[in-house]
Amino acid sequence: MKLLVAEDQSMLRDALCQLLLMEDDVDEILQAGDGKEAIELLKTESPDVAILDVEMPQKSGLDVLEWIRKNKEMKVIIVTTFKRVGYFERAVKAGVDAYVLKDRSTSELMTTIHTVLAGKKEYSPELMENMMIQDNPLSQQEKRILKLVALGKKNQEIADTLYLSNGTVRNYTSSIFNKLSANNRTEAVRIAEDKGWL
Repeated sequence: MKLLVAEDQSMLRDALCQLLLMEDDVDEILQAGDGKEAIELLKTESPDVAILDVEMPQKSGLDVLEWIRKNKEMKVIIVTTFKRVGYFERAVKAGVDAYVLKDRSTSELMTTIHTVLAGKKEYSPELMENMMIQDNPLSQQEKRILKLVALGKKNQEIADTLYLSNGTVRNYTSSIFNKLSANNRTEAVRIAEDKGWL
């Protein structure tokens, strides 16, 4: 079989590719150092399975997954060290075949490859657990306010948009910070986006 491995840490990528090439049924591995490079390779190549890191420069593994689903027919496995629910939900929505954590052996990864080639899905149990546990603590109004914060709106602009007073917006904002354990607006937006709450 032919694989694509996209991983921005070259030492990790080389080691993974060497180990996978020792497997009897792996014939060839294409390597990409970031998401953009992976997409360029995929314009001319058609591996059986793409193994993508989530966080890469230029384009993320999720961007590459979404590009593949529009342009190619192949299995996609995302490997990550991040147990972020937002990433996982986006991957599942885009039709990822497997979403697994990086702390696995090569033989476990090969099992995952065979699983997806057989037409089945595989998700790390830890990610499923995180997804079940984490309920969105924000109220509808708080979500509306945080969405406007994410667009870079100031308190007065938010107040005008939602027909609230400036003081009310301030109260909602401090409630959002408390619920998300965030120190500032940027952090609050990042936390909510990572967890898929926005």
